[in-house]
Amino acid sequence: MAPADALRRIAFLLERAREPTYRVAAFRTAAHVVGGLSDAELDRRIATRTLTDLKGIGAKTAAVVVQAHAGEEPDYLADLVAQHPPVELEGAAGELRRALRGDLHTHSEWSDGGSPIREMALAAMGIGHEYLALTDHSPRLTVANGLTAERLARQLDVVAELNEELAPFRILTGIECDINADGSLDQTDELLARVDVVVASVHSDLRAPASQMTPRMLAAVENPHTDVLGHCTGRLLVERTQRGGKSQKPRPESAFDAEAVFRACVEHGTAVEINSRPERLDPPSRLLQLAADLGCEFAIDTDAHAPGQLDWQGAGCERAAAAGITADRVVNTRTAEELLA
Repeated sequence: MAPADALRRIAFLLERAREPTYRVAAFRTAAHVVGGLSDAELDRRIATRTLTDLKGIGAKTAAVVVQAHAGEEPDYLADLVAQHPPVELEGAAGELRRALRGDLHTHSEWSDGGSPIREMALAAMGIGHEYLALTDHSPRLTVANGLTAERLARQLDVVAELNEELAPFRILTGIECDINADGSLDQTDELLARVDVVVASVHSDLRAPASQMTPRMLAAVENPHTDVLGHCTGRLLVERTQRGGKSQKPRPESAFDAEAVFRACVEHGTAVEINSRPERLDPPSRLLQLAADLGCEFAIDTDAHAPGQLDWQGAGCERAAAAGITADRVVNTRTAEELLA
Protein backbone atom coordinates (compact mmCIF):
# COMPACT_ATOMS: atom_id res chain seq x y z
CA MET A 1 0.00 0.00 0.00
CA ALA A 2 1.39 3.40 -0.99
CA PRO A 3 2.02 5.77 1.94
CA ALA A 4 -0.63 8.25 0.84
CA ASP A 5 -3.16 5.42 0.45
CA ALA A 6 -2.32 4.12 3.93
CA LEU A 7 -2.87 7.58 5.41
CA ARG A 8 -6.19 7.96 3.56
CA ARG A 9 -7.27 4.52 4.75
CA ILE A 10 -6.56 5.51 8.35
CA ALA A 11 -8.53 8.74 7.91
CA PHE A 12 -11.43 6.71 6.50
CA LEU A 13 -11.44 4.30 9.44
CA LEU A 14 -11.18 7.10 11.99
CA GLU A 15 -14.10 8.85 10.36
CA ARG A 16 -16.16 5.68 10.24
CA ALA A 17 -15.48 5.23 13.96
CA ARG A 18 -16.59 8.88 14.49
CA GLU A 19 -13.27 9.92 15.98
CA PRO A 20 -12.65 13.69 16.46
CA THR A 21 -12.44 15.72 13.28
CA TYR A 22 -8.95 17.06 14.05
CA ARG A 23 -7.56 13.52 14.17
CA VAL A 24 -9.11 12.62 10.82
CA ALA A 25 -7.85 15.86 9.30
CA ALA A 26 -4.28 15.18 10.43
CA PHE A 27 -4.06 11.97 8.40
CA ARG A 28 -5.87 13.44 5.43
CA THR A 29 -3.52 16.42 5.37
CA ALA A 30 -0.50 14.14 5.63
CA ALA A 31 -1.81 12.06 2.72
CA HIS A 32 -2.05 15.20 0.60
CA VAL A 33 1.50 16.27 1.50
CA VAL A 34 3.07 12.85 0.90
CA GLY A 35 1.10 12.33 -2.30
CA GLY A 36 2.77 15.45 -3.70
CA LEU A 37 6.32 14.15 -3.21
CA SER A 38 8.30 12.45 -5.93
CA ASP A 39 9.65 8.97 -5.19
CA ALA A 40 13.18 10.37 -4.99
CA GLU A 41 12.17 13.09 -2.54
CA LEU A 42 10.26 10.61 -0.40
CA ASP A 43 13.29 8.29 -0.34
CA ARG A 44 15.52 11.21 0.68
CA ARG A 45 13.17 12.37 3.43
CA ILE A 46 12.94 8.89 4.90
CA ALA A 47 16.71 8.30 4.69
CA THR A 48 17.51 11.63 6.35
CA ARG A 49 14.62 11.39 8.84
CA THR A 50 13.27 14.76 7.78
CA LEU A 51 9.66 13.83 7.03
CA THR A 52 8.49 15.78 10.07
CA ASP A 53 10.15 18.92 8.70
CA LEU A 54 7.29 19.04 6.22
CA LYS A 55 4.27 21.05 7.31
CA GLY A 56 1.41 18.63 7.93
CA ILE A 57 3.58 15.62 8.84
CA GLY A 58 3.88 14.68 12.51
CA ALA A 59 5.53 11.81 14.33
CA LYS A 60 2.55 9.45 14.01
CA THR A 61 1.91 10.13 10.35
CA ALA A 62 5.63 9.93 9.56
CA ALA A 63 5.78 6.46 11.14
CA VAL A 64 2.91 5.36 8.91
CA VAL A 65 4.72 6.69 5.83
CA VAL A 66 7.97 4.91 6.67
CA GLN A 67 6.32 1.55 7.28
CA ALA A 68 4.04 1.74 4.23
CA HIS A 69 6.95 2.80 2.00
CA ALA A 70 8.86 -0.28 3.21
CA GLY A 71 5.98 -2.51 2.11
CA GLU A 72 4.78 -3.18 5.66
CA GLU A 73 1.33 -2.72 7.11
CA PRO A 74 1.61 0.35 9.36
CA ASP A 75 1.17 -0.45 13.05
CA TYR A 76 -1.29 2.42 13.44
CA LEU A 77 -3.49 1.00 10.68
CA ALA A 78 -3.33 -2.55 12.07
CA ASP A 79 -4.28 -1.33 15.56
CA LEU A 80 -7.15 0.71 14.17
CA VAL A 81 -8.55 -2.23 12.23
CA ALA A 82 -8.34 -4.40 15.37
CA GLN A 83 -10.05 -1.78 17.53
CA HIS A 84 -12.82 -0.94 15.07
CA PRO A 85 -13.65 -4.02 13.00
CA PRO A 86 -16.43 -3.54 10.45
CA VAL A 87 -19.89 -4.40 11.70
CA GLU A 88 -21.39 -7.19 9.63
CA LEU A 89 -25.15 -6.81 9.28
CA GLU A 90 -27.21 -9.97 9.49
CA GLY A 91 -30.51 -11.11 8.05
CA ALA A 92 -32.54 -8.87 5.74
CA ALA A 93 -30.44 -5.80 6.58
CA GLY A 94 -27.26 -7.64 5.61
CA GLU A 95 -28.81 -8.78 2.34
CA LEU A 96 -29.78 -5.22 1.53
CA ARG A 97 -26.31 -3.91 2.35
CA ARG A 98 -24.67 -6.51 0.10
CA ALA A 99 -27.08 -5.66 -2.71
CA LEU A 100 -26.24 -1.95 -2.75
CA ARG A 101 -24.09 -0.93 -5.70
CA GLY A 102 -23.69 2.76 -4.96
CA ASP A 103 -24.74 5.88 -3.09
CA LEU A 104 -26.93 8.58 -4.62
CA HIS A 105 -26.32 11.46 -2.19
CA THR A 106 -22.76 12.65 -1.45
CA HIS A 107 -20.86 15.92 -1.19
CA SER A 108 -17.33 17.05 -1.99
CA GLU A 109 -15.20 20.07 -1.16
CA TRP A 110 -16.89 21.83 -4.08
CA SER A 111 -19.77 22.62 -1.70
CA ASP A 112 -19.77 21.77 2.02
CA GLY A 113 -17.93 18.45 1.93
CA GLY A 114 -14.42 18.09 3.24
CA SER A 115 -12.64 16.10 0.53
CA PRO A 116 -11.85 16.22 -3.19
CA ILE A 117 -14.09 14.33 -5.59
CA ARG A 118 -11.36 11.81 -6.38
CA GLU A 119 -10.91 10.89 -2.70
CA MET A 120 -14.65 10.37 -2.31
CA ALA A 121 -14.63 8.11 -5.37
CA LEU A 122 -11.62 6.10 -4.17
CA ALA A 123 -13.29 5.57 -0.79
CA ALA A 124 -16.47 4.37 -2.51
CA MET A 125 -14.41 1.93 -4.57
CA GLY A 126 -12.73 0.75 -1.37
CA ILE A 127 -16.03 -0.33 0.18
CA GLY A 128 -17.11 -2.16 -2.97
CA HIS A 129 -19.34 0.37 -4.68
CA GLU A 130 -19.64 0.43 -8.45
CA TYR A 131 -20.71 4.07 -8.62
CA LEU A 132 -21.13 7.22 -6.57
CA ALA A 133 -23.49 10.09 -7.31
CA LEU A 134 -21.85 13.44 -6.62
CA THR A 135 -24.64 15.72 -5.44
CA ASP A 136 -23.15 18.97 -4.22
CA HIS A 137 -25.55 21.73 -3.17
CA SER A 138 -27.33 24.16 -5.46
CA PRO A 139 -26.61 27.93 -5.42
CA ARG A 140 -29.35 29.08 -3.04
CA LEU A 141 -27.69 27.30 -0.11
CA THR A 142 -24.87 29.81 0.28
CA VAL A 143 -24.00 28.54 3.77
CA ALA A 144 -22.99 25.28 2.08
CA ASN A 145 -21.09 26.99 -0.77
CA GLY A 146 -23.75 25.91 -3.26
CA LEU A 147 -22.70 25.57 -6.89
CA THR A 148 -23.68 28.27 -9.37
CA ALA A 149 -24.60 27.14 -12.85
CA GLU A 150 -21.07 28.02 -14.00
CA ARG A 151 -19.38 26.02 -11.22
CA LEU A 152 -21.64 23.02 -11.78
CA ALA A 153 -20.82 23.08 -15.50
CA ARG A 154 -17.09 23.06 -14.61
CA GLN A 155 -17.65 20.19 -12.21
CA LEU A 156 -19.22 18.11 -14.98
CA ASP A 157 -15.98 18.43 -16.96
CA VAL A 158 -13.90 17.39 -13.92
CA VAL A 159 -16.09 14.34 -13.37
CA ALA A 160 -15.77 13.33 -17.03
CA GLU A 161 -11.97 13.31 -16.70
CA LEU A 162 -12.07 11.33 -13.45
CA ASN A 163 -14.40 8.76 -14.99
CA GLU A 164 -11.83 8.09 -17.70
CA GLU A 165 -9.19 7.54 -15.02
CA LEU A 166 -11.28 5.42 -12.63
CA ALA A 167 -13.27 3.26 -15.08
CA PRO A 168 -15.06 0.90 -14.73
CA PHE A 169 -16.03 2.70 -11.51
CA ARG A 170 -18.32 5.59 -12.36
CA ILE A 171 -19.00 8.94 -10.73
CA LEU A 172 -22.56 9.88 -11.58
CA THR A 173 -23.03 13.61 -12.06
CA GLY A 174 -25.66 15.14 -9.87
CA ILE A 175 -26.91 17.85 -7.56
CA GLU A 176 -28.75 18.16 -4.28
CA CYS A 177 -31.15 20.82 -5.44
CA ASP A 178 -32.99 23.12 -3.05
CA ILE A 179 -36.76 23.06 -3.31
CA ASN A 180 -37.73 26.73 -3.51
CA ALA A 181 -40.75 28.09 -1.62
CA ASP A 182 -42.90 27.78 -4.76
CA GLY A 183 -41.80 24.17 -5.36
CA SER A 184 -39.45 24.96 -8.23
CA LEU A 185 -35.90 23.61 -8.25
CA ASP A 186 -32.87 25.79 -7.59
CA GLN A 187 -30.96 25.25 -10.85
CA THR A 188 -31.47 25.78 -14.57
CA ASP A 189 -33.50 23.23 -16.50
CA GLU A 190 -30.60 22.87 -18.95
CA LEU A 191 -28.19 21.73 -16.23
CA LEU A 192 -30.76 19.59 -14.45
CA ALA A 193 -31.27 17.77 -17.75
CA ARG A 194 -27.50 17.20 -18.09
CA VAL A 195 -26.82 15.60 -14.70
CA ASP A 196 -27.47 11.95 -13.94
CA VAL A 197 -29.09 12.29 -10.51
CA VAL A 198 -31.18 15.08 -8.99
CA VAL A 199 -31.86 14.88 -5.25
CA ALA A 200 -34.49 17.49 -4.35
CA SER A 201 -34.47 18.63 -0.71
CA VAL A 202 -36.01 21.34 1.45
CA HIS A 203 -33.41 23.37 3.36
CA SER A 204 -35.30 26.58 4.13
CA ASP A 205 -38.53 27.66 5.86
CA LEU A 206 -38.65 24.23 7.47
CA ARG A 207 -41.20 25.38 10.06
CA ALA A 208 -43.72 26.49 7.43
CA PRO A 209 -47.25 25.13 7.96
CA ALA A 210 -48.32 21.97 6.17
CA SER A 211 -50.63 24.06 3.99
CA GLN A 212 -47.50 25.60 2.44
CA MET A 213 -45.03 22.72 2.73
CA THR A 214 -47.24 20.09 1.09
CA PRO A 215 -47.77 21.85 -2.27
CA ARG A 216 -44.12 22.86 -2.24
CA MET A 217 -42.98 19.25 -1.92
CA LEU A 218 -45.61 17.96 -4.36
CA ALA A 219 -44.39 20.37 -7.04
CA ALA A 220 -40.82 19.15 -6.58
CA VAL A 221 -41.77 15.48 -6.62
CA GLU A 222 -43.78 16.00 -9.80
CA ASN A 223 -40.90 17.83 -11.52
CA PRO A 224 -39.60 15.55 -14.30
CA HIS A 225 -36.00 16.31 -13.30
CA THR A 226 -36.40 15.05 -9.72
CA ASP A 227 -35.09 11.53 -9.12
CA VAL A 228 -34.91 11.37 -5.32
CA LEU A 229 -36.76 13.22 -2.55
CA GLY A 230 -34.01 13.96 -0.02
CA HIS A 231 -34.37 13.82 3.82
CA CYS A 232 -38.07 14.57 3.57
CA THR A 233 -38.82 15.83 7.10
CA GLY A 234 -35.63 17.87 7.50
CA ARG A 235 -35.32 16.82 11.12
CA LEU A 236 -32.06 16.95 13.07
CA LEU A 237 -31.82 14.58 16.03
CA VAL A 238 -28.66 16.04 17.56
CA GLU A 239 -26.70 19.27 17.38
CA ARG A 240 -24.19 19.46 14.55
CA THR A 241 -21.48 21.78 13.27
CA GLN A 242 -21.89 23.34 9.84
CA ARG A 243 -19.25 24.55 7.41
CA GLY A 244 -17.36 27.42 9.03
CA GLY A 245 -17.91 26.10 12.55
CA LYS A 246 -21.46 27.39 13.02
CA SER A 247 -23.49 25.24 15.42
CA GLN A 248 -26.91 24.00 14.34
CA LYS A 249 -29.34 22.90 17.04
CA PRO A 250 -31.66 19.85 16.83
CA ARG A 251 -34.95 20.56 15.06
CA PRO A 252 -38.27 18.75 14.75
CA GLU A 253 -39.83 17.35 11.60
CA SER A 254 -41.40 19.62 9.04
CA ALA A 255 -45.18 19.38 8.78
CA PHE A 256 -46.62 18.10 5.49
CA ASP A 257 -49.21 15.66 4.17
CA ALA A 258 -46.93 12.63 4.01
CA GLU A 259 -49.49 10.36 2.38
CA ALA A 260 -50.09 12.83 -0.45
CA VAL A 261 -46.37 13.36 -1.00
CA PHE A 262 -45.55 9.64 -0.97
CA ARG A 263 -48.44 8.85 -3.33
CA ALA A 264 -47.03 11.46 -5.69
CA CYS A 265 -43.61 9.79 -5.43
CA VAL A 266 -45.19 6.51 -6.56
CA GLU A 267 -47.06 8.19 -9.41
CA HIS A 268 -44.07 10.13 -10.73
CA GLY A 269 -41.32 7.57 -10.13
CA THR A 270 -39.49 9.63 -7.52
CA ALA A 271 -37.54 7.57 -4.99
CA VAL A 272 -37.88 8.42 -1.29
CA GLU A 273 -34.49 8.77 0.31
CA ILE A 274 -33.64 6.75 3.42
CA ASN A 275 -31.02 9.15 4.76
CA SER A 276 -28.45 7.24 6.84
CA ARG A 277 -26.72 10.19 8.52
CA PRO A 278 -26.87 9.55 12.28
CA GLU A 279 -28.20 13.04 13.00
CA ARG A 280 -30.97 12.66 10.41
CA LEU A 281 -32.21 9.05 10.05
CA ASP A 282 -34.92 10.48 7.85
CA PRO A 283 -37.75 9.65 7.31
CA PRO A 284 -38.76 8.63 10.85
CA SER A 285 -39.87 5.02 11.26
CA ARG A 286 -43.61 5.70 11.08
CA LEU A 287 -43.24 7.67 7.83
CA LEU A 288 -40.83 5.16 6.37
CA GLN A 289 -43.40 2.44 7.03
CA LEU A 290 -46.12 4.58 5.43
CA ALA A 291 -44.00 5.12 2.32
CA ALA A 292 -43.30 1.37 2.15
CA ASP A 293 -46.99 0.51 2.53
CA LEU A 294 -47.93 2.96 -0.23
CA GLY A 295 -45.53 1.30 -2.68
CA CYS A 296 -42.70 3.84 -2.91
CA GLU A 297 -39.25 3.05 -4.22
CA PHE A 298 -36.28 4.11 -2.13
CA ALA A 299 -32.65 5.23 -2.27
CA ILE A 300 -30.53 4.24 0.74
CA ASP A 301 -28.01 7.07 0.91
CA THR A 302 -25.41 8.41 3.31
CA ASP A 303 -25.49 12.14 2.52
CA ALA A 304 -21.74 11.74 3.06
CA HIS A 305 -19.64 14.89 3.44
CA ALA A 306 -16.36 12.96 3.90
CA PRO A 307 -14.98 9.57 2.74
CA GLY A 308 -15.45 7.70 6.02
CA GLN A 309 -19.14 8.58 6.07
CA LEU A 310 -19.73 6.50 2.94
CA ASP A 311 -19.84 3.45 5.21
CA TRP A 312 -22.95 4.71 7.05
CA GLN A 313 -25.39 2.96 4.72
CA GLY A 314 -25.78 0.10 7.21
CA ALA A 315 -28.07 2.23 9.37
CA GLY A 316 -30.34 2.86 6.40
CA CYS A 317 -30.36 -0.84 5.53
CA GLU A 318 -31.43 -1.75 9.06
CA ARG A 319 -34.27 0.75 8.96
CA ALA A 320 -35.37 -0.37 5.49
CA ALA A 321 -35.38 -4.02 6.53
CA ALA A 322 -37.45 -3.21 9.61
CA ALA A 323 -40.05 -1.63 7.31
CA GLY A 324 -40.13 -4.72 5.07
CA ILE A 325 -38.42 -2.98 2.15
CA THR A 326 -36.69 -5.46 -0.16
CA ALA A 327 -33.78 -4.91 -2.54
CA ASP A 328 -35.98 -4.75 -5.64
CA ARG A 329 -37.52 -1.54 -4.26
CA VAL A 330 -34.16 0.16 -3.62
CA VAL A 331 -32.98 1.94 -6.75
CA ASN A 332 -29.28 1.91 -5.86
CA THR A 333 -29.20 -1.88 -5.89
CA ARG A 334 -29.32 -1.54 -9.67
CA THR A 335 -26.35 -1.15 -11.97
CA ALA A 336 -25.50 2.34 -13.14
CA GLU A 337 -26.89 1.53 -16.60
CA GLU A 338 -30.16 0.22 -15.16
CA LEU A 339 -30.43 3.18 -12.83
CA LEU A 340 -29.93 5.75 -15.58
CA ALA A 341 -32.31 3.94 -17.92
